[in-house]
Amino acid sequence: MKRFHVNLSVENLPESIRFYTALFAMEPTVQKDDYAKWMLDDPRVNFAIAQRGHTPGVNHLGFQVDSAEELTAMRAQLTRADHALVEQTGASCCYANSDKYWITDPEGIAWETFHTLDAIPIYGDDTEMTPKSSTCCVPLESTDNEACCESSAKPTTSRCA
Repeated sequence: MKRFHVNLSVENLPESIRFYTALFAMEPTVQKDDYAKWMLDDPRVNFAIAQRGHTPGVNHLGFQVDSAEELTAMRAQLTRADHALVEQTGASCCYANSDKYWITDPEGIAWETFHTLDAIPIYGDDTEMTPKSSTCCVPLESTDNEACCESSAKPTTSRCA
């Protein structure tokens, strides 16, 4: 079964944690100095917020799947939506190690489809952080309109901006 995923960039993490804890009537499932996540069952949503230097608002949307088989099955669907699919295997991002695919919608919003393999203690511990992107794993548009990702995981395209 899929779980809808929303990741917001926030300016004031403690205030946002207070707000969403009250809104969802539950404490975060994961809480760090720069990140919090609620795994909601009604509605079935993986809702995450991060204070990582991005403009506040929607950082990316996506689907979390329960198995490697379900992730593989999603690939054709994602490819039909956007030919510039970025594949990451064993990506360390947002305190988790995951296999994932990224696409970008026509308005430039990143969509992540992923299967979480394990929790990790550091936010994107194998991710290259740059001044342009202080968060992990979100694909960027390259100069030739192909999607890419700043993670050290190997994307299917190598032309990154």
